[in-house]
Amino acid sequence: MMILIPAYEPDHRLIQLVANLKEACAPKIVIVDDGSGPAYRHIFDAAREAGCTVLTHEVNRGKGRALKTGFGYLKDVGEREGVICADSDGQHLPSDIMRIAAVLASERGGIVLGCRHFTGKVPLRSRFGNVATRLIYAMTTGNRIQDTQTGLRGFPASMLDWLCELPGERFEYEMNMLLKAQENGYPLREVTIDTVYLENNKSSHFRPIADSAKVYAPILKFCSSSVLSALLDFGLLLLLQLLTGKLLFAVIGARAVSSIFNYSMNRRFVFDKTKKAAVVSSIPKYFALVALIMVLNYGLMHLFHEQWSVPLVIAKLLTEGTLFLFSYWSQRKFVFAAPREATVKACSGTMDRVKHV
Repeated sequence: MMILIPAYEPDHRLIQLVANLKEACAPKIVIVDDGSGPAYRHIFDAAREAGCTVLTHEVNRGKGRALKTGFGYLKDVGEREGVICADSDGQHLPSDIMRIAAVLASERGGIVLGCRHFTGKVPLRSRFGNVATRLIYAMTTGNRIQDTQTGLRGFPASMLDWLCELPGERFEYEMNMLLKAQENGYPLREVTIDTVYLENNKSSHFRPIADSAKVYAPILKFCSSSVLSALLDFGLLLLLQLLTGKLLFAVIGARAVSSIFNYSMNRRFVFDKTKKAAVVSSIPKYFALVALIMVLNYGLMHLFHEQWSVPLVIAKLLTEGTLFLFSYWSQRKFVFAAPREATVKACSGTMDRVKHV
């Protein structure tokens, strides 16, 4: 069993973590220096002296790339038992790291997550960030996870190829991992760990705007596709009504064109499905979903407005909001679902320089 620690500009806590893990009889430790620079060389030299393998990026490439560098290295050296990923800033206690290792060794069937319960004094941005990503995860998969932002995760060696192929270079990589895991047949197991935030978590390198945009990219792209499709539908409705004077023709024509546009956008940009072979199976599912949503739209509007006397504007907002979430979940789960037998690419070119002890 290996422990993999991505590190960018770490402090003494990394060395303390290594020492504590060695005392706890931890297996071999691999650290990825993600372009920290000469000022931090003494930290990584100390890690080498303590018996760690240190892999080095010449420039900062992001946490996702650092993890993939580590996974690629472990695959190349023939790791067979598994890998535990932990953060370098002291948020993960050695006892919790070893607990995840023990659970992984006993199960070997999927991802083991060390989940915090965010009790006590937790920085506001950390609490808010986890609530937001937890909601996004539930919306996009239909499943719930207590802690979507945990960096303490265990993986069997059989997943190394898959982990190397996942998209994402920075913090969005860890969210992509959760989004793709279950649809590719990898179950998630949650294990409760302690919630530790040192110095109000100021050592975190998470960029609230840039990294959040990448984490929430799937739902943002879906929103953009939906808005563009709605604008196209509205514009075509007015144009066809003006040219033909026939409302029914205008409604059907506008909806047909906007639906095809929305399908193309979602297939190519939102759900990352570019293989032409997927069209045969996804088009019938997509337009069946369109028909279902039209029926549900009327049914919910009738329920809210006619049966429950909700004002029309509010009823419309409730209906569209509900169907928006349902549409996103349905398209990700069924219409554009990734095939289980998807080919996995090996990691290549992930390490700029590797140093062995």
